[in-house]
Amino acid sequence: MTPRRKAAAGASDELVILAIDPGLRVTGFGLVAKTGETLKALDFGALTMSGDLPLPERLRTLFEGLEELILRWCPAEVAVEAPFVAANKQVAVAVGEARAVAMLAAAQAGLPVFSYSPAEIKQAVTGYGRGEKRQVQEMVRLQLGLEAIPEPDDAADALATALCHAAHRRAAALLAGERPRRRGESP
Repeated sequence: MTPRRKAAAGASDELVILAIDPGLRVTGFGLVAKTGETLKALDFGALTMSGDLPLPERLRTLFEGLEELILRWCPAEVAVEAPFVAANKQVAVAVGEARAVAMLAAAQAGLPVFSYSPAEIKQAVTGYGRGEKRQVQEMVRLQLGLEAIPEPDDAADALATALCHAAHRRAAALLAGERPRRRGESP
């Protein structure tokens, strides 16, 4: 499976980013198109897996849902939130399993995967690595020009991950000496 997105007329420099906030019961996703310096939310939501399903079935359901998103949107890159490891190691392991499935779905499609910690995401979106969840959600809404804060929270987290990835791409381009292109500008 190697999906390829056909560029729309005049949008050959569009980059579609699939961002994932992994979880075994709820996995948030966000798809963002980056054209020059413009970011636009294409789709967002959550894949839900029943807690009654055995773990292997939940992982399979997650894989199939991500595979469907990849085939539908043909992203060029995938950004995944890394788990926050705190006191509850069992939760961290569970999130790690979901994250591994997300990375596998991307690798199966031949897509590069980028990983960001929660602090990196907050820093990129709010300018402060310890920003509050509500502050991150509001900045996602503002930066993507959305009428309301994305729901569920997992979708907002995924969109924040996409914004973080876009910011890191821009910084890398600037460090490499590339000047970001403006909308409609030829390469």
